[in-house]
Amino acid sequence: RNVLSHYDVELNGIAHDTMLESYILNSAGSRHDLDSVALKYLGHNNIHFEDVAGKGAKQITFDFVDLEVATPYAAEDADVCLRLHEVFQTHFEKTPSLLPVYEDIEIPLISVLSRIECQGVLIDADMLGRQSSELESRLNEIEAEAHDLAGEVFNIGSPKQLQAILFEKQGLPVISKTPKGQPSTAESVLHELALDYPLPKLILEYRSLSKLKSTYTDKLPLEISSRTNRIHTSYHQAVAATGRLSSSDPNLQNIPIRTEEGRKIRQAFIAPPGKSLLAADYSQIELRIMAHLSGDERLLAAFNDGIDVHSATAAEIMGVAIDKVTSDERRAAKAVHCGLIYGMSAFGLARQLGIERSAAQQYVDKYFERYPGVRQFMDEIRERAREQGFVETVFGRRLYLPDINARNAQRRQYAERTAINAPMQGTAADIIKRAMLSVDEWIGTQQESVALIMQVHDELVLEVEDSRIEEVSAEVSKLMMSAADLQVPLIVDVGTGKNWDEAH
Repeated sequence: RNVLSHYDVELNGIAHDTMLESYILNSAGSRHDLDSVALKYLGHNNIHFEDVAGKGAKQITFDFVDLEVATPYAAEDADVCLRLHEVFQTHFEKTPSLLPVYEDIEIPLISVLSRIECQGVLIDADMLGRQSSELESRLNEIEAEAHDLAGEVFNIGSPKQLQAILFEKQGLPVISKTPKGQPSTAESVLHELALDYPLPKLILEYRSLSKLKSTYTDKLPLEISSRTNRIHTSYHQAVAATGRLSSSDPNLQNIPIRTEEGRKIRQAFIAPPGKSLLAADYSQIELRIMAHLSGDERLLAAFNDGIDVHSATAAEIMGVAIDKVTSDERRAAKAVHCGLIYGMSAFGLARQLGIERSAAQQYVDKYFERYPGVRQFMDEIRERAREQGFVETVFGRRLYLPDINARNAQRRQYAERTAINAPMQGTAADIIKRAMLSVDEWIGTQQESVALIMQVHDELVLEVEDSRIEEVSAEVSKLMMSAADLQVPLIVDVGTGKNWDEAH
């Protein structure tokens, strides 16, 4: 059993390396588990783990599998990993620019993520229990309000019943339809309807709070390890096409920060006695990457001069002095910036700002007039994507775009938006990973007074002895700011507190 258990650990490591090779070569191509990759590149159907260990409640761990059954499975996996590695090496030889991403970022990151997972995070289960009760009360209130607005009792979680209430009884406009031709009650549709009608707004609030309750306040306490009294998420390197990490069991990437309920959940992530949490977050990293990639003079100047870029943009668009920019004008400029990164149309911007589409289009037109380098970058990256079928990050990571020349306009336009966004989001992913490597290496010299416990989007969270907060803040900030050499400085916001919300 010990031999089989050791084998399982070793082979999982080898298979993980193979999976990463597949992922780096084409992150958007397919799934990257060993069975899928073997079928794609070798045309070979592997023996599945369920074939040797069983399924569901009857599944056993590998160390309990009979040797006669385990041997062919183990031998096949080892053989397939070697054969795939040889195939992938020929691909890397043809595209050597991808090797540094694999060898210098992804492979060293494996051990860093393993340490974070093993370290885990302390959770205040009692606090989450109280939050669950509060959410339950609010959900009941929303349900009663929704029934009043509808004029009847209905199942708020049933798309079919909601469809009947919104579109048949209340006669709301049909924004889009399902593949079966029924009026859609998808989130995007409800967001649009919520601008003018109260019931869709209530439904959105209900869905949001219900998801927080089921995913976090109810579930997190159940995931606390009885051995460590911490939760231990699993990080995944080969899921998001842009290179960003994802996490599961629990998913730490989707806890909202802009809502009061999301911030309350973060308050339940706590530091042990004598320590504090330190949150170090890159400031406006994707906009800074946009400035670097586009080389736009005004955008570069704003970041290099340390000016608030949203206020500077509002001043440029409105033709006023920066100190005369109102909060609403700054908010509009921020929406334009973020919208451009994610390919938002003037229609989407109008909906977000609650203004006429023509006014939103004027914002966009003025933006490009003042920042011509950004428009030129977007035009060039789309054209480059059409010609070569992929885009790249600053560090050479590739994202292939099979639909960039598709006849279907919707698929082609989505690929074009991805072509603009992926270099920024992918470069941000590379930068945070490089920062993690540097921070982890430094932590290795610090004994037990500092530990890296989470990575969420552009943020690293550490557990630090109270006596070393100032020193660690300065060092982590320095290491993160030096993770890339761009035409604009990387800025890191550092906060500390006894819980994650306080530290942010």
